[in-house]
Order: sequence, then structure tokens, then C-alpha cells
Amino acid sequence: MPFSSTSPLPSALPRDRRYEQGGWLLLASLSMFFISSVLLYGLYAYGRRDDPLSLVPLPKAFLLSTVLLVVTSGLLHVASLTIRREKRWRTAGLIAISAGVAIGFLLVQFHAMNETLNGPALRAGNGKGLAGMVAVLVFLHALHVAGGILALGIVFLRTVLGKYDHERYWPVRFAAHYWHFLDLVWLCMLASFWLTAGSWG
Repeated sequence: MPFSSTSPLPSALPRDRRYEQGGWLLLASLSMFFISSVLLYGLYAYGRRDDPLSLVPLPKAFLLSTVLLVVTSGLLHVASLTIRREKRWRTAGLIAISAGVAIGFLLVQFHAMNETLNGPALRAGNGKGLAGMVAVLVFLHALHVAGGILALGIVFLRTVLGKYDHERYWPVRFAAHYWHFLDLVWLCMLASFWLTAGSWG
């Protein structure tokens, strides 16, 4: 969508830069939160290293959800490139597909958490195994995924309305960064689960 010489876009760009700084601060604070959570989980696991019930078989659904999450962030990375070429509808389509794949991720995670919570560790171990902590961390990550999906809905609508172009594209790019961040957090969590909780079920 072309902009006239009277468009307010250029004067709004400094505000976008302030939003960008706020976005990076958000990611920094979330990084601190998840690092602390994984460290607490590690201490919890270490304290129960001699408990046989701490060997919780990890749901194989985690492997599928990992693929879905990586696909989501990959699509959004492509969207952050297409919007800079002012391919509005292609960008909107990529964002919509990304949101759909992300919803699939949540559904798979729900199934995996249900499998974990109904496993023998919580039933026989009276909640003393690692299954509860695994479920808590997965749930916290899923909450941030759900928030990301809502944000994608807003970015999608603004993309359709032509709010972004080769100059103003930061919201799309930040969406990609946010999902890359969720990728990294999930991979770190999954590695910690595998190292402490046991093998795949």
C-alpha cells in the first residue's frame, strides 16, 4: 500500500524504536525467568537423584511438538523477510499458518502433559517424582506460547490492514524473535528433562 508524502509513518518510526527497546527488555526478563525455572528444576532433580520414581518416561509427543514449534518460528522468520519486500498478503498468510501450527503445538503439549500427569510417577510416588515439575515447566512455557498466538492474531490483522511495510516491519520481526526465543527455551527444557527424568516413553 503506497504512502503519500503526508503520511505520518516517518514521524512514528522513533516510537517504533522505543517499542523495539521494550521488546528486547521483555525477552531479557523472560530469559531470566526461564533460566531461574530450569535451574530450580535442576536442583529439584538433583535432590531426588536416588529416588527410582524420578525416572519419568518422557512422552514421545514432545518430539512432535518440538518440530511444530521450530516450524512456527521458521515460518515467522520468512514472514519477517517478505514484509520488508512489502508482500503483504504473503506475509499475512505465513502468519496465519504459523498461528495454526502453534495451536497444533499447544494441543500436542496438552496431550503430553496429560500423559505425564497420569503416569506412574505421580500415582505411585505421591507426587514425589519429577513428573509434577516437568508438567509445571511445560505449562509455563505453554502459557507464553498462548500469549504469542494472541499477539500473532494482532500482527496478522495489522498486516492485512497494511500497517507494515519496508520501513515499519518491527512487530513482524519481533514476533519471529519471540518465537525463536520460545524455541530456545523449549530445547533447553527438553534437554534438561532428558538428562534428569529418564528416556523416552
